[in-house]
Amino acid sequence: MTDHRSAAASTPEGETVEICRNLIRIDTSNFGSGDARGERRAAEYVAGLIEEVGVPTTLLESAPGRANVFARIEGTDPSADALLVHGHLDVVPAIAADWSVDPFGGELRDGMIWGRGAVDMKDMDAMMISVLRHMVRTGQRPRRDIVFGFFADEEAGMVYGSHWIAEHHRHLFDGVTDAISEVGGYSATIGGQRAYLLQTAEKGLMWLRLHARGTAGHGSQLNDDNPVTRLSRALADIGSYRWPIELTKTTRAFLDGVTELTGVEFDPQDPQRLLRELGSVARFVGATLQTTANPTMLEAGYKVNVVPGSAEAGLDVRYLPEQREIVLAKLQELAGEGVEFSFESDDIALEVPFSGTVVDAMVDALHAEDPGAVVLPYMLSGGTDNKSLDPLGITGYGFVPLRLPDELDFPAMFHGVDERVPTDSLEFGSRVLHRLLTSY
Repeated sequence: MTDHRSAAASTPEGETVEICRNLIRIDTSNFGSGDARGERRAAEYVAGLIEEVGVPTTLLESAPGRANVFARIEGTDPSADALLVHGHLDVVPAIAADWSVDPFGGELRDGMIWGRGAVDMKDMDAMMISVLRHMVRTGQRPRRDIVFGFFADEEAGMVYGSHWIAEHHRHLFDGVTDAISEVGGYSATIGGQRAYLLQTAEKGLMWLRLHARGTAGHGSQLNDDNPVTRLSRALADIGSYRWPIELTKTTRAFLDGVTELTGVEFDPQDPQRLLRELGSVARFVGATLQTTANPTMLEAGYKVNVVPGSAEAGLDVRYLPEQREIVLAKLQELAGEGVEFSFESDDIALEVPFSGTVVDAMVDALHAEDPGAVVLPYMLSGGTDNKSLDPLGITGYGFVPLRLPDELDFPAMFHGVDERVPTDSLEFGSRVLHRLLTSY
């Protein structure tokens, strides 16, 4: 009788689907403000799979239940720089009533794995583990040390995950100069040509609280010092402001590549003309042409006939590299007098070159599995754990290689209802990741 697990382990992709489904079945919902579940259980599952093939792991809790896992495979050249491959184990919450399947069921349907985390980012976690286990079982050693990291808390500011690890356990990254993680490496059809978008930049993040104070009083009286009115006006001005289009090196290179594929020039007066060539990917890319500042929360009052003495709102700001102070000054100008700001989260923007040995290795690994495909750099409108690593001198890229069908609205899968990923995309990605780790 054939040992199913041994047979599966004979290829880099052999265990990826099973591991991804099992990870999805562990509910690791992160509600923010320290309220999370399941991260310890997921970390123990990951550690168990890695230790099963003889690789020791380090499991670290930043707070009860907030677990992070690390393992290192030693390379054959101790003088070579090390590479960090990392993912996060937490997911955003899912409202089961909105889904057509159990969001934590890991269901296999229509050639896809369904469930919260299928693309963000238990797919990559599974690829990492499957490739690691295959490498160890087949005796393959990379030239460089490869560090595998699985973080907690990426979905709520990284406080209990990568930020904490970088501050308290930076020795885990000894020798590491480069890192790969989400969100890049996936395919899109542009101008009839399959292109893979390699993430070399990401916008900065400011989650702000806006506070307005005024004079409390009876709702039937005149009140020229109403904090709700003051704050509402500030939010309306901020939310309706159109930030100027500014192209960074990464975005300019991406748009030039799209022009070569489509023949459509980018027009800053009409950006939608070129963005339409990108299909669903325009949702990601369109937000990287300029800063965005979206009001997301509003709290005030306790009774309809009472003017409250204060009002508070939430604002999600994503700014372009090197624009933080300019953006903050503009926000204060738009808010006007009587509105104060405080930070709930404040994290850096990143932009790194689309060149070098790591980039070359990623491109070569993609071309080996998909000859003739184009690889373009792009900027992510969100953020990743690479923000925590940059201050340590580690250059981070987004590279979760997935060859996707055109009909799948992939950007909509991130934090979306009925999140899902094709199984053959995961298998493709595992082969690409294996090539990268064994050749770099």
